[in-house]
Amino acid sequence: MGAGKSSVGKRVAKALGVPFTDTDRVIVREHGPIPGIFADRGELAFRALEADAVRTALGTGGVIAVGGGAVTHAATREALSGARIVLLTVSPEAVAERIAGSDRPLLANGGIDAWQTIMDERAATYAELAHVVVDTSRRPMSRVVDEVVTWLRSDSNAPTTEGAP
Repeated sequence: MGAGKSSVGKRVAKALGVPFTDTDRVIVREHGPIPGIFADRGELAFRALEADAVRTALGTGGVIAVGGGAVTHAATREALSGARIVLLTVSPEAVAERIAGSDRPLLANGGIDAWQTIMDERAATYAELAHVVVDTSRRPMSRVVDEVVTWLRSDSNAPTTEGAP
């Protein structure tokens, strides 16, 4: 959360000339605001919607930004198994500024402490799935994008899904 998946993903897609999908935006467009889904239907229902959005996006191809918790759902991890995965990281200090005033349901009670707890819980899964890790903490967005694009272009032996990074 707060690492810049949407901002970086959009710019990487543009640099590569491929489509960009933000699965959180797809869910909002099709099912309403994420905090409302969490409140009305619960996290498990949201994760199922998210898994469907990820599978659909993978079928379209291009660059896909998935929510930070998407990988907690087994169906999403399975769907991502053939994709090249970039893990964007961010330090607690840098993310504190980014998430201030956020309406993210999992941070509603706890702010940066909740963020750190969530990161600690997900760290092993992120490490297992990621093919490359890029820190976004205090680096210019253009540098982060260039690093991801360079890796994708040079990583010709990486697994792909319909050519989708």
